[in-house]
Amino acid sequence: MKANLEVFSETLQALAAQDRQVVAVTSDSRGSGKLVPFGEKFPDQIVEIGIAEQNLVGVAAGLAAMGKKAFAVSPACFLTARSLEQIKNDVAYSDNPVRLIGISAGVSYGALGSTHHSLHDFAALRAIHNLPIVVPADAFETEQAIRYAAATDKPIYIRFGKKNMPDLGQSLSPNFEIGKGRIIRAGTDLSLIATGETVWPCLQAAELLAEQGISAQVISLHTIKPLDTDLLANLGAAGKPIITVEEHSVHGGLGEAVGSYLFQQGFFVPFQIMGFPDEYTVTGSQTEIFDHYGLSGAGIQGVALNLLNR
Repeated sequence: MKANLEVFSETLQALAAQDRQVVAVTSDSRGSGKLVPFGEKFPDQIVEIGIAEQNLVGVAAGLAAMGKKAFAVSPACFLTARSLEQIKNDVAYSDNPVRLIGISAGVSYGALGSTHHSLHDFAALRAIHNLPIVVPADAFETEQAIRYAAATDKPIYIRFGKKNMPDLGQSLSPNFEIGKGRIIRAGTDLSLIATGETVWPCLQAAELLAEQGISAQVISLHTIKPLDTDLLANLGAAGKPIITVEEHSVHGGLGEAVGSYLFQQGFFVPFQIMGFPDEYTVTGSQTEIFDHYGLSGAGIQGVALNLLNR
């Protein structure tokens, strides 16, 4: 098990060793962003801005405009709130290929409370044109996403948390492609669609449901924008219940994106969004918060049973 953040750091170092145009720009996140080894190996390929996220994005956009492969690394809660205007204007509107890396996303900071949660970033960035949103679930997806980001000449936002994540193993969709979901586990009775660190509890829920004779398909929809509409159309046509699970508000994120597509295309299936409700968010560790809001194997299992029994 390894944190996606560590995989990001290792992959970025490998890329920087091959290409001097790869530059990390960070807002006092050398430690929390696992960039200490990067800075030691490539001191002339890292820029520390300090706690000034607006400047972080502006500097990264300037470097990108001059041909650098700029990775702007900062806690997702600050990167996508404090510097939202710079993301909109300097990156997406100006079509500067900045690789926006939101670390410690969702509730990864846990006990630091809602000031350090990023439960808004999908909603905010989905509304900004020309900005794909990618949320890797494990080491494989993280490495592939970072390599894609280094190769593309377009802006992109990638976010992940701090928790050690198990390898999802050999999925039925072994390839990684932006805009295409990966079927991690086959199933015929319902589909569990998740992104990022919520894919793993969906797999745990599928195991629990299997003990009750229920076959649940698990999908890692690592790209929230653009959506894999071909996959969603197939699920809609099958007519089976669908549950989306995300480390984000239930408003404006993965669930609403999936539900909007299905409804507008005329697919009417039993559907449930799981995420964080519009209420005061409790404080605790990531595991405690997940358990509180039902984003656990048992919690997802219970929602699935209720949806199937409707």
